[in-house]
Amino acid sequence: MGILHDDVVIITQAEKEGDPSVITINCPDKTGLGCDLCRIILFFGLSIVRGDVSTDGKWCYIVFWVIGSPETRWGLLKKRLVGTCPSCSSASGISFYRSELQPPKPPDVFLLKFCCYDRRGLLHDVTRVLCELELTIKKVKVSTTPDEKVMDLFFITDTRELLHTDKRKEEVSDYLKAVTGDAMISCEIEMVGPEITACSQGSSFLPSAITEDIFDLEMPAELPSGSLTSRSVSVTMDNTLSPGHTLVQIICKDHKGLLYDIMRTLKDYNIQISYGRFTIKQRRHCEIDLFIVQADGKKIVDPSKQNALRSRLQLELLRPLRVAIVNRGPDTELLVANPVELSGKGRPLVFYDITLAFKMLNTGVFSAKIGRHLIGDREWEVYRVLIDEGDGLSVPRNKIEEQVWKMLMGWE
Repeated sequence: MGILHDDVVIITQAEKEGDPSVITINCPDKTGLGCDLCRIILFFGLSIVRGDVSTDGKWCYIVFWVIGSPETRWGLLKKRLVGTCPSCSSASGISFYRSELQPPKPPDVFLLKFCCYDRRGLLHDVTRVLCELELTIKKVKVSTTPDEKVMDLFFITDTRELLHTDKRKEEVSDYLKAVTGDAMISCEIEMVGPEITACSQGSSFLPSAITEDIFDLEMPAELPSGSLTSRSVSVTMDNTLSPGHTLVQIICKDHKGLLYDIMRTLKDYNIQISYGRFTIKQRRHCEIDLFIVQADGKKIVDPSKQNALRSRLQLELLRPLRVAIVNRGPDTELLVANPVELSGKGRPLVFYDITLAFKMLNTGVFSAKIGRHLIGDREWEVYRVLIDEGDGLSVPRNKIEEQVWKMLMGWE
C-alpha cells in the first residue's frame, strides 16, 4: 500500500492554547528538503520547539512540534508544505521524487506602486498585508515627499501565481485600502520584465567599512547588544558513534528560525541528514543531534571539511543576520543583511520584522531599499533603511539596533 497524497502532510492542532501542534511529513526525500520545510514554517510565523527527522535516502519521515497563534492559517500551511515535498502519486501510491533536469521557471515579477499619506507604522502595516496575501517582496524602494506623502515601489512575486488576474489585483488593493482607509491615494500593479527589475536594483556599491564589518565571515570579537557570545554555541563532530554517519551535536540558545539556519547551512554544503533530533529545554536551551552524510553517502572524515562545516555552523548560529547602524552623511541608516541560500532564496519576513521594530519604537522610515550584493563568495540580501529624523531622533541609535536585532531573533 502506498501513501495517499493527502497524507503526505498531517497537521494535528493543539487542543489547548500554548500547547504545540504536530506537523507530520511522510514523503520521498531529497537533499535540502528540511531547509525548504523549515523556511515555510518560519514564513508562517511558527516556532519549532521539537523535531525528529529520519530517512533512508529515498523516503523520509519528519515530525515538527510547533507553537502557532490563533491567526495561523493551518490549511494554507499544509498546502504549502505539500507543494514543496517531492512529488507523490496518489494513484500509484509510492513514486520517488523526480530529479529535475531543468531548474524551475522563475516566478513572474510584478511592480506594486502604492501612494498614500504618511503616518507612523504605515510601512509595517503595508508589509503585513503583503505577507498575509503571500506576496513575496523581492525589492522595495520607499520614499517620502516633502508634503508628507509616501511612494512605495514593491517588486513582488505571488506564491499563488494569480497576480496577473484582475481579481487578484483587486484583492490586494482592497486589503491595502482596508488597512490605510482614506489615506490611500492610489494602488497600481503591473507585470515587469527582467530589464526593469535589473534597473530597479540601483547602485550595488556598499562602503568598504560596511562590508568589512557586517559581512565579515570570521568569528566576531563583539556582537550586537543582547546577542550571543562565542561560548553560547557549541558544535562538536564525532565519527566514532556510527559506522556510516558523522554525528553533529549542537548546543545553543534558541532564536527565531534556528532550525532553518542549521538546515540551510547543511543544504548549501550538500549535506544530507539521515537522522536528527531537536529539542528545546528550559530557558530556551537547545540541543540538536544530527547524523549526516556527504553527497556521496559517506561520513565526513577529512579534518579540513569537518572544521569548515563546524566553523560555518557556529558562525551562522551566532550571527544568522547582520545588523548595524551607520552614518550616511548627516543622516542615520540601518543596515540588515542575511546570507542568501545557494538556491537563491532569502530569509523570509526580514523586512516585516524590521518595520515592526520601527513601529514599536514609534520611529519613522524616510526611505528603504532591498538589494542583493555579492560579497566575497556569497550573495547577501541587504536592507537599507534611512531613518526619519525630521524632528530629531528621539530614540537612541543603539536602542534602534538592539530592538531590530531582538525582533529578528524572536527575543522580544
